[in-house]
Amino acid sequence: MDTITHTWFGLTIYGALNKEEMDARLKKAMFATSLVGSQIPDIDVISRYWDTEGMYQMWHRGLTHSVFLVPVWALLIAGLCFLLFRTRDRRIFWVGLLAVFIHVTSDLFNAWGTGYLEPFSDVRITFGTVPIVDLTVWTIILAGFVLARLRKFKPHLVYKTVGILIAAHFLIQSVQGYMIYKSVQGRYDEQTLAASFVPWNFQLIGKKGDKVEILAATVWSEPRLVHQLTSRESADLNLLFAENPKAKTLYRWAPFVVVVDNEQKLGIFDPRFYRDGESFLFEYIEKRGGMPETGSPKS
Repeated sequence: MDTITHTWFGLTIYGALNKEEMDARLKKAMFATSLVGSQIPDIDVISRYWDTEGMYQMWHRGLTHSVFLVPVWALLIAGLCFLLFRTRDRRIFWVGLLAVFIHVTSDLFNAWGTGYLEPFSDVRITFGTVPIVDLTVWTIILAGFVLARLRKFKPHLVYKTVGILIAAHFLIQSVQGYMIYKSVQGRYDEQTLAASFVPWNFQLIGKKGDKVEILAATVWSEPRLVHQLTSRESADLNLLFAENPKAKTLYRWAPFVVVVDNEQKLGIFDPRFYRDGESFLFEYIEKRGGMPETGSPKS
């Protein structure tokens, strides 16, 4: 999810706490825990400042987003709260645990995915059933905020309901995405899913041989072909990887790629992010005087 959504997740967690018997210091500690826990896995963005080998795409949402690191982050946050607010309460650890767990787990549902099982596996796990910026989630949280301000209901009950509705939204999206994914199984050699910004609408991306199809799909209609791309599978990518290390990282990170090999460029892109004739995840090199198209494809 994006930074704004993670922040709102943190505020929702804090809002869902019954704070009637908490003193001022504990409230401050809980507020800090909810927000920091909802953001701290993304501390890996600083790795871009020392990335000299084009590995940032593997580092971002990598080890810091591992489910095995969740209790470590929670303990660290609880320790910082003790130092800053001089308060010790087991609930701080559990709230931190919940906030970090929600962050790393919600990111699984985006097309971007996470290294959820690192360091035991560097595979990017992605369901692709919820967009990175999900306006439905924003609407649910904003509605809860307005309802809580009306003072007709206890705020912590309102925000607990908000959490349940968001979880239900993720579940509904994922069930529909799974049904669409299974409906074309066997049609492609490789396939993946990316959620649209419109609820219950998806893009299904399938690759068979050198052909890549991008389909618009819902559970109520037959998948509709939107784009058909040709991947130059016979192109030699060794020079690309040598001159542009980010391309090798993208190749390793993406479920599959489209290879571009024309008179101007040699490159690869992730078709899940293909919009208006190009993908923003496109790594390439400019050709200098032409290049033979020989060699092995994937390595």
